[in-house]
Amino acid sequence: MLILVVNAGSSSLKYQLLNMDDESVIAKGNCDRIGIGGHIAHKTHDGRTVDMDCDFPTHTEAFEKLVEVLTTGDASVIKSMDEISAVGHRIVQGAEIFDKTTLVTDEVIQQIDDLQDLAPVHNHPHALALWACKKVLPENVPQVVVFDTAFHQTLSEKAYMFGLPYEDYEKYHVRKYGFHGTSHRFVSAALAEAMGKDIKDLKIVSCHLGNGSSITAVQGGKSIDTSMGFTPLDGVVMGTRTGSVDPSAVTFVAEKHGFNTKQMSDYMNKKSGFLGVSGVSSDNRDISGAAAHGDKRAKLVSEMLIYEIKKYIGSYAAAMNGVDAVLFTGGIGENASEVREGVCADMDFFGIKIDNELNKTIHGELKKISTADSKVEVWVVPTNEELLIARDTLELVSKK
Repeated sequence: MLILVVNAGSSSLKYQLLNMDDESVIAKGNCDRIGIGGHIAHKTHDGRTVDMDCDFPTHTEAFEKLVEVLTTGDASVIKSMDEISAVGHRIVQGAEIFDKTTLVTDEVIQQIDDLQDLAPVHNHPHALALWACKKVLPENVPQVVVFDTAFHQTLSEKAYMFGLPYEDYEKYHVRKYGFHGTSHRFVSAALAEAMGKDIKDLKIVSCHLGNGSSITAVQGGKSIDTSMGFTPLDGVVMGTRTGSVDPSAVTFVAEKHGFNTKQMSDYMNKKSGFLGVSGVSSDNRDISGAAAHGDKRAKLVSEMLIYEIKKYIGSYAAAMNGVDAVLFTGGIGENASEVREGVCADMDFFGIKIDNELNKTIHGELKKISTADSKVEVWVVPTNEELLIARDTLELVSKK
């Protein structure tokens, strides 16, 4: 069975075509610069490529080009879209409406679009991509939506509520939603399998670290708390995002700069974090390089990130009454050994000890990096959100 996985952004449309018989990737690519020109980069499992500028006024044209490169030309992998059994979509915000993977209908697409106030950068483009797929796909090909927020719908009220007047929750749905749920669900299950344990018996702190980062407490296979909040801005310091900030600092800075709310939001989401503090880059690789060469602000960013992650591990150990394992995933989590080493240093009180020499050799592979006498296991677990979306899609369409 072939399943196409689609991940739409405001100006991009990433995709993978998977053969679910062996879960192999047949082809993958990205249509980007939608609305401001257009470009497609496409690669097949055997190395054939398409790399060209295109005209993508909307997501519809991008999806049409995706279909074209999959089915025609030197880098095609199927003869027609009839060979695809289903399409699975990653959706960032499902709010309290969607707590599980869902089959797409016109009503579902409209509900996703109606949630754009809660995820303005993501949900409207997701809806556009869903309409584009519906327009281009054969009618018999089902579409499925997998929500980033769904995994965190198990948070208790005491964990997701803010100290704002309750009416703001009732009227405007202001609460913690959490994100990266698809990744946290995948890696926590993969870790349980690697440990040879039933996930229902485990207390895991999952650290998804990348340009956007979130830490999640997973107890018995369920999310009980997570660092991102109402939006992906909350939590630890990130590539261009502030992470948690005193709200009074926000209003103070906005007043000093003369920012309106949108300008302040852009300032906190796009000009802060690693980039804003270091003045060097939003990329952790650049930050690490600059810090190694003595750049004090770059070093400060690294220290801030490590310190904040440590605090979340400690608080989640308290929330779960213990921790069995800590995992690192995402671009930074899987590849930045110095971040993993820094986070796990001086954590003897929690029973966390890692093999620093082994840790330095691990890049993007599933591996335990804790020592034999470490009471808490520490692992690097590569994430694969596309595969999880494909699995969810397969499971749901198989029930039809």
